[in-house]
Amino acid sequence: MMPPELQPRLFRPYISTAASASSSLSSSSNAFSNGSPNPSPTDSRFSNGAAASRSLKNSRFTPAAFAHNARMAVALVPCAAFLLDLGGTPVVATLTLGLMISYIIDALNFKSGAFFGVWFSLVFSQIAFFFSSSLWTSFNSWILAGLAAFLCAETNFLIGVWVSLQFKWIQIENPSIVLALERLLFACVPFAASSLFTWATISAVGMSNASYYLMAFSCVFYWLYSIPRISSFKTKQDSKYHGGEVPDENLILSPLESCIHTLYLLFFPLLFHIASHYSIMFSSAAAVSDLFLLFFIPFLFQLLASTRGALWWVTKNPNQLRGIQVMNGAVALVVVVICLEIRVVFHSFGRYIQVPPPLNYLLVTTTMLGGAAGAGAYALGMISDAFSSLAFTALAVVVSAAGAIVVGFPVLFLPLPSVAGFYLARFFTKKSVPSYFAFVVLGSLMVTWFVMHNFWDLNIWMAGMSLKSFCKLVILNVVLALTIPGLALLPSKLHFLTEIGLVTHALLLCHIENRFFNYSGIYYYGFEDDVMYPSYMVLVTTFVGLALVRRLSADHRIGAKAVWVLTCLYSAKLGMLVISSKSVVWMSAVLLLAVTPPLLLYKDKSRTASKMQTWQGYTHAGVVSLSVWFCRETVFEALQWWNGRAPSDGLLLGFCIVLMGLACVPIVAFHFSHVLPAKRCLVLVVATGLLFILLQPPIPVSWTYRSDLIKAARQSVDDVSIYGFIAPKPMWPSWLLIVAILLTLAAITSVIPIKYMVELRVFYSIAMGLALGIYISTEFFLQAAFLHVLIVVTMVCTSVFVVFTHFPSASSTKLLPWIFALLVALFPVTYLLEGQVRIKSILGDGGFGDLGEEERKLTTLFAVEGARTSLLGLYAAIFMLVALEVKYELASLLREKATERSGIRHSLSGQSTSTSFPSRMRFMQQRRASSISSFTIKKMAAEGAWMPAVGNVATVMCFAICIILNVNLTGGSNRAIFFLAPILLLLNQDSDFVAGFGDKQRYFPVTIVISSYLVITAVYSIWEEIWHGNVGWGLEIGGPDWFFAVKNLALLILTFPSHILFNRYVWSLTKQTDSTPLITMPLNLPSVIITDVLKVRILGLLGIIYSLAQYLVSRQQYISGLKYI
Repeated sequence: MMPPELQPRLFRPYISTAASASSSLSSSSNAFSNGSPNPSPTDSRFSNGAAASRSLKNSRFTPAAFAHNARMAVALVPCAAFLLDLGGTPVVATLTLGLMISYIIDALNFKSGAFFGVWFSLVFSQIAFFFSSSLWTSFNSWILAGLAAFLCAETNFLIGVWVSLQFKWIQIENPSIVLALERLLFACVPFAASSLFTWATISAVGMSNASYYLMAFSCVFYWLYSIPRISSFKTKQDSKYHGGEVPDENLILSPLESCIHTLYLLFFPLLFHIASHYSIMFSSAAAVSDLFLLFFIPFLFQLLASTRGALWWVTKNPNQLRGIQVMNGAVALVVVVICLEIRVVFHSFGRYIQVPPPLNYLLVTTTMLGGAAGAGAYALGMISDAFSSLAFTALAVVVSAAGAIVVGFPVLFLPLPSVAGFYLARFFTKKSVPSYFAFVVLGSLMVTWFVMHNFWDLNIWMAGMSLKSFCKLVILNVVLALTIPGLALLPSKLHFLTEIGLVTHALLLCHIENRFFNYSGIYYYGFEDDVMYPSYMVLVTTFVGLALVRRLSADHRIGAKAVWVLTCLYSAKLGMLVISSKSVVWMSAVLLLAVTPPLLLYKDKSRTASKMQTWQGYTHAGVVSLSVWFCRETVFEALQWWNGRAPSDGLLLGFCIVLMGLACVPIVAFHFSHVLPAKRCLVLVVATGLLFILLQPPIPVSWTYRSDLIKAARQSVDDVSIYGFIAPKPMWPSWLLIVAILLTLAAITSVIPIKYMVELRVFYSIAMGLALGIYISTEFFLQAAFLHVLIVVTMVCTSVFVVFTHFPSASSTKLLPWIFALLVALFPVTYLLEGQVRIKSILGDGGFGDLGEEERKLTTLFAVEGARTSLLGLYAAIFMLVALEVKYELASLLREKATERSGIRHSLSGQSTSTSFPSRMRFMQQRRASSISSFTIKKMAAEGAWMPAVGNVATVMCFAICIILNVNLTGGSNRAIFFLAPILLLLNQDSDFVAGFGDKQRYFPVTIVISSYLVITAVYSIWEEIWHGNVGWGLEIGGPDWFFAVKNLALLILTFPSHILFNRYVWSLTKQTDSTPLITMPLNLPSVIITDVLKVRILGLLGIIYSLAQYLVSRQQYISGLKYI
């Protein structure tokens, strides 16, 4: 039957068919309250039937969130993952970059830009997919390759449509488009998803049963998308005004799409099988049976889906629908049963049929067809009276007896299965729980006899255990599986028995699958090449178990603790598919049991007990830590599988710490989100783990407990035999870097309260400087102790300066300029001493052995140059940090001054209303004012006037060092200036060094430096081309060098007007005539076209860009001014 909201409104001919207005509703309620439940059709209240039907066709649109995201994610998320795997790194990089840009645009509240950014990301990703994937080489036919490319593009388009439905502004501005996109998704996703899922499955397991894979996926997606669904964007109140029936206009799919889905379900798997097996499809009875099965199994599934309204587009009459289900279902059932006998039963299980032909065909058909007919009749609700119950019981007895005879059950004990069938039928007809348990007892005896009769005497070992042991586990598991449904029907006081049975069954299933899947190499008697337990069986049992747990929980048959344990056990089995470890199932189960309680045991937010107490949070965090440490061998094996070699102790410990932190995220996020220290500690734990992973510091043996597995991996000699002996590099300095980074994070998260204690601030800054200084000295400058002292002093000065600039004290403003002066003075001293110390140490120690004198000098010069380059990079980073800190502090001071000024203005204007200000708020303001440090804004203005000058000196020195590094490392790259010039944005307004420089001129240093650098390097390039090292001038008048110099210098001069005008405009921001930049712009064209020097061409292009930018900005300012006027 159809769902209640989709039932036809029979026997309600006078109920209005449209969403009426409030007056109509009130009049209708009055009429019914007056005792007239069947009003006359001539009543004035129902005279507007035509208008009502017209309003029904134009159902109202309601902007709302897309309600089917989970349903779409089931299909489109795995499809997207498969496409990313096919496309490879180019597609992933393109999509990641595009989505990052879209996210930034969305964060700036530019919604339409984010929308188009997502679509452009998908378009460019698809273009990258076409160029990077191997579609055209994987398929032998261009037609198949084209169809595959079209399928990928269609799926990408559907993903874009799905993302588009998440933008609320599209719903508001274009409601008709949103409805069309929703219908497009539900109409097209079943085709694309079933095809891509089949493609992925074929890639994994082969082509032999591809048609059945396609049939299965088609059935799944037909159930998800073709059963009638109400639109997310139609008014949900319409069903209240139509006798409980949802109008057809409120459904997502129309009859046309539903008909196409049905045709696809019925015929596409069959056509795919014919196309791929056309040469052998009539070669045998089994091949012919495949044709019938691929049509009639989907046909039976279609009839099953019709009970949920899938055939609403054919008829809504229940009697007609029941006739279609019964008649067509009977025919399809007979065909499917006969084909399954040929294709499956006699083909694969013929050895267990103990009856000779032709009696075996008769008994097998009776068993299968009778059982299927009885199950179908019960599912359709046809067992409703005494006669049908009697027929159902007789059929169950006959089927049970026939099945027992087929498998060779002794004739003497034949009443046993007959009685079992009788009790099973009585349970279904009378709902008698004792009858079901009687069936369980008799059925268990039959299963035990079958297993012992066929397998008990075989002396075979499989998966590390004898066949007898496996038979015992199978019998126990089957008995539990038969008992649990009866236990679930017991009163709620006895539901703990159901929970115990389910947990025991899950444990047995995990044990059996773990043995067969992870011990698959231990087979005997010719089983070495057979796959005893395929991967898809693990997936099937896992998802069936999770679905059963969810259903029992929804029916309140099991409690929250049982749901938690069962979910962890079934989910842990998936670890077998990723890691080939014999203990991965149990380790994963322990880890999941430790991690998931915040998600599964405390879900009921309506109760106060659903939130963890503090002691519970600590307990769960401790259990998580112990569980991760208990699972360290599994983590070790996973890292070894990923890296191809045994991981170091630091890497293993880092991953364990990260796992601990991530496992505690649900505890903090769901139960202690209001506790700020918990969040800070979690950040520190995860950061510690990441640092251990990146730096992999040495760990003393006494700190680690190595299991036998880890010891065996450490003792392997493969690394030495393959890679040779590698001298270990001292790794202890990495501990200093870890300490420095953790101290920084602790200070940022206020775990260390340096903001409020000056003494702690001093110790903190010195400790940071010492740690970083020693790390840099030992890691990059391994020469003299005196040089180490200078580097450590430099880092200590830097740390003290940055910390006390960010958190100043009463006396720090007087000391910080001297600290910065010491920092600047240490730069040339350290730079010069680096070369001298290194040269003396190398030449004095004979560090190059038997090299000649010239070679030694050359090698020494190279070593000194490399060390000095490293030192320049270090000081560039230091001065950059100082400049950034000063710029940030000055901006904060200006913002606080502006806030203080506006606060004074508001207080003056609001004095008359001060009496109405709440006393509690006044107390809070007084308390806040009293807690402010003695270092106020006014004092900073008086004593901190050195900050702009210090920031400017640091900025200029950082820029100069970067220019030197650019010349030394890249030979003066043209592109580098565009990345280095923005450093000058850190310049500040200063009366000593940069007079007249303000916020309005902040972009002037960037543009003038770019222009000047390119001009100077262009002149140098011209000089370098014409100067050949002659002692004299060496430039012949009228020669080629003279012509080259004159031509390129003239072209260089032609670029000056545009650059001069633009830099003047950036300095003053005063509007000039619109024609001036346009007149100078053509002067740059000869420089772009006919020059021989690349830098001159770049200057010409910049001149054109500058002229256009100046014209457009001036024009925009002019238009804005007119609008303001």
